[in-house]
Amino acid sequence: MPKTMHEAIVCRELGPPERLRLETLPSAPLRPGEVRIVMRAAGLNFPDVLMIEGKYQLKPELPFTPGMEGAGVVTEVSAGVDGVAVGDRVIVKLRHGCLAEEVVATPAQLAPVPEAFDFAEGATFLAAHGTAYHALVDRAQIRAGEVLLVHGAAGGVGLAAVELGKVLGATVIAVASSAEKLAVAASRGADHTLLTGAEPLRDAVKRLTGGRGADVVFDPVGGAAFEESLRCIAWGARLLVIGFTGGVGMAATNLVLIKGASVLGVRAGEAARRDPALAAARQAALWRLAGEGRLRPHISHRLPLARCAEAMRLLLERRAIGRVVLEMGASS
Repeated sequence: MPKTMHEAIVCRELGPPERLRLETLPSAPLRPGEVRIVMRAAGLNFPDVLMIEGKYQLKPELPFTPGMEGAGVVTEVSAGVDGVAVGDRVIVKLRHGCLAEEVVATPAQLAPVPEAFDFAEGATFLAAHGTAYHALVDRAQIRAGEVLLVHGAAGGVGLAAVELGKVLGATVIAVASSAEKLAVAASRGADHTLLTGAEPLRDAVKRLTGGRGADVVFDPVGGAAFEESLRCIAWGARLLVIGFTGGVGMAATNLVLIKGASVLGVRAGEAARRDPALAAARQAALWRLAGEGRLRPHISHRLPLARCAEAMRLLLERRAIGRVVLEMGASS
């Protein structure tokens, strides 16, 4: 007999992760065109933390369940659904709602888990690697032989950019805050690693590029890192604004002019919603590379759903390397 209740993380008031609660909720009825998925894992992303604090561009009505990506098994399919069957292993792509034991979604919100991935890897693949792909391929149109500078290179999206940049033939310079993080970036393909604050970024990048500078900058950090990047770019560089984990800062726009540079905002999810064909091409390319064994999420922490606040703290305090996963049914 199908379960009629499930556990989920619920945000009833905006604030820090400690205000979140694990609650038992009734299962949602299945409407035509929908499927039910028993979730096995959910990946945490920095926007999840911003969303529960009311600091993200999307502000769901309270109460809501956070979590924009996860993976599980299809357990029920309603009338009018094609291409999805009970027993399928699927990635779930939502704007929020994945931090739950059970999710109802439409086929358009699902993708197959790559064959070689476990559920945790499936739950952490699309957001980070999809953002990196959209940034480097769709927005920057990076070319083989160009120099890619990646800030926050051991974070989830930064590490995906390191890995994908190398696959695309770029020379990758990874910037991170510890030797341990830089070692992981190197293991994922970084050609050069720079420890944050060890020397002026401009001097380091110029040294590594023979004075030329970086062609593409991948910046999920923002704040002071953005202006530092402007001082170490090549002519015609493209600066990709991915996020602002380090704060929203001011930039010396004269440096954009002097270098003939372009500043490009990156919103992979919104781009996919506005252009489904672009999203389909991105997914096809990522699944091909995953199938070839050239892309795979790096997961540093796997915690049970009940420890959601602790898991979010790993992101906030920059203690994660790669991805953090919440697993359903895992013991504490």
